[in-house]
Amino acid sequence: MKTKQQNTNNNRGGAALKIIPLGGLNEIGKNMTVLEYKDEILVIDCGLSFPDDDMFGIDMVIPDFSYLVQNRKKIKGIVITHGHEDHIGAVPYLLKVLNVPIYGTRFPLGLIENKLKEHGLKGKLHPIKAGQKFKLGVFEVETLRITHSIVDSICLCINTPAGRIFHTGDFKIDYTPVDGEPLDFARLAELGSKGVLLMMADSTNATRPGYTSSEKVVGRTLEDIFRRSQTRILIATFSSNVHRIQKIIDIAVMCKRKVAVSGRSMVNVVALAQELGYIKIPANVLVDINKTRNIPDKDLVIITTGSQGEPMSALSRMATNDHKAVKIKKGDMVILSSTPVPGNEKTVSNVVNKLFEKGAEVIYSDIADIHVSGHACQEELKLMHSLIRPKYFMPVHGEYRHLKKHSEIAQSLGMPESKIFILENGDELDVNRRQAKIVTSVAEAEGVMVDGLGVGDVGNIVLRDRRLLSESGLIIVVAAIDRQNNCVSSGPDIISRGFVYVRENEKLIDDACDLAADILEKCCKKNVRDWNAMKTAVRDGLRSYIYNKTMRSPVILPIFLEV
Repeated sequence: MKTKQQNTNNNRGGAALKIIPLGGLNEIGKNMTVLEYKDEILVIDCGLSFPDDDMFGIDMVIPDFSYLVQNRKKIKGIVITHGHEDHIGAVPYLLKVLNVPIYGTRFPLGLIENKLKEHGLKGKLHPIKAGQKFKLGVFEVETLRITHSIVDSICLCINTPAGRIFHTGDFKIDYTPVDGEPLDFARLAELGSKGVLLMMADSTNATRPGYTSSEKVVGRTLEDIFRRSQTRILIATFSSNVHRIQKIIDIAVMCKRKVAVSGRSMVNVVALAQELGYIKIPANVLVDINKTRNIPDKDLVIITTGSQGEPMSALSRMATNDHKAVKIKKGDMVILSSTPVPGNEKTVSNVVNKLFEKGAEVIYSDIADIHVSGHACQEELKLMHSLIRPKYFMPVHGEYRHLKKHSEIAQSLGMPESKIFILENGDELDVNRRQAKIVTSVAEAEGVMVDGLGVGDVGNIVLRDRRLLSESGLIIVVAAIDRQNNCVSSGPDIISRGFVYVRENEKLIDDACDLAADILEKCCKKNVRDWNAMKTAVRDGLRSYIYNKTMRSPVILPIFLEV
């Protein structure tokens, strides 16, 4: 096994702690990290990522759990840093193969519980609080509140026999958070003074200079919009951003407007947040989305999903007149309180255009400060490094360019490059008080694709076929073969899907049928009885003919029936 060692001190620091990322590196999403010391394992997060454009039909991508399955007896538990999909979305799929205890604050555990109900599962869920300390085997975990774009987010300080590990989770430094609970800078500095062996830190915004704006900036912008609007307001945002939803409700109450909620995930999150006390809605403010027609436009706010232009989201269905309860009309004020996630720009643009076509006034991130990131920019990252002052540093949560830039930020603060480790998913970082080194390709870490109820049954070959079908279509050649006399008794007939419109290309199809018939006749004369050989001959002959005539390469599927 190839080993890369970046610190060559003699190994006198005791047994090493193994850190194995199964997801979250060189990508945005699918976050999952294994901490292993001797015969005990602690896992941080268990998230999913959304499929790339070329993953046709794939619903989501989850980490490969094979390393954990192989070491199931070592696992002491999973600690969840917060409730975003890229940190909790794969939990139900893990619990189907491993029944391990899960530790998290109330809100992410509530979201996980809802997911488990949908999958017909029960889990060992253990609620913890920010500031709490607890033990999982040799791992002594201390949780600290961190500010992010979802409530109940925590960072982790984990004491191990090899040394103290600090994991920031997803974070930004907000001095004026909506809930009035900023970071405990004193405790972070105290941990730094005690000595941190390794820090793993969020790198999502490492390429952005300056500071991330406070959530209160969005509140002021929204308040200005609400005050000057005399029409119905529809506002799309992430359902997980509970603080923003609360701010929208507060402003609506101040402007004497009723609030309706649309979109399955939005309805579920608002209900959960109300139940746990994270959202407070005065009596008679919240109305059913199906009972809003009798409310004057100037007295109504609709909070909806669809800020990323997802095709089946509530806002997208409104934009295409497919929503049962809400129709966009001239004069509506539509606010997209988010910025497009990379890759979603086109879908968001399509929805915005459809809304404009229907006469709505649309406000999005290019026009006003209606969204702020939940991740730290460069100056905030520098502050975190200055507080924690780790001996070693491992950037996490980002594409390679983010990880690389974060390592450069650490170097600009005086950390030697030899103490900074950029890993790939499946690599292992061995670290103790005297040294750290990378061991490559320790665990399987290719993403596992989920398609409907199928988990991992779609691989690269299936995706290749789907891509070919999407690009050039399908031709099916059907013939009946008399095996006894080794002759064609019927056909061949050609069925085309997604290739050409048959009625307008009858000659092409007829000529292809004649060619297939000639090939089959030659095979019969040569007394070829191997059907696979006959199928290959038909496939190769038609592929060459069709490409010469059309410059296309459809999938060709010969089907022979024995008579």
